[in-house]
Amino acid sequence: MALSLEDIAHLLATRGVNQYGREAVSQLEHALQCAQWAEKSGETPATIVAALLHDLGHLLAPGGDTAEQDDLHQYMAIPFLRGLLPDAVLEPIRLHVDAKRYLCTMEPGYWETLSPASQHSLVLQGGAFTPKEAMQFAAQPFAQEAIRLRRYDDHAKVPGLATQPLGYYLALLQRLAQAPAAVGVAVGVVAADRVPVVA
Repeated sequence: MALSLEDIAHLLATRGVNQYGREAVSQLEHALQCAQWAEKSGETPATIVAALLHDLGHLLAPGGDTAEQDDLHQYMAIPFLRGLLPDAVLEPIRLHVDAKRYLCTMEPGYWETLSPASQHSLVLQGGAFTPKEAMQFAAQPFAQEAIRLRRYDDHAKVPGLATQPLGYYLALLQRLAQAPAAVGVAVGVVAADRVPVVA
């Protein structure tokens, strides 16, 4: 059963206030910062929405976000979003953890740029890819979007950073929804194909 926009908004606004793992921001702050990084970088609406929702699986996990086990959050939300959003949103979400494993293999020094919490979760997530695994990852559709999303994810952990409100990005999410008749939350409409860059 697909989540509605109302369900997604409720999850982000309620469970999203909880701390994001071992980071110094909440789940919602992390989501909004990640979406803002994607927007400021000129990404498509689909990649911006993927950035907003990439950790939604943490909010769906029965035990909530935990830093002590791999909850496979990158897969958790996909079945619930499948009926609502296109693959251009879903695939970067599904691949964003593997993108971290890829970058640790292919980019010298990347591991050192990760926060301690992200380094810890990497171990739980299987560690860096082998060179063969990295090549297989890069050959997948939307792998490049996932890699860029991963970089936004890495930067989206700044306490107190000002962002657009949740409703701003829910408006973009509404535009991309494949089942707008089922939408149960009132959000505005973004008219342009590409949303304006945040100053």
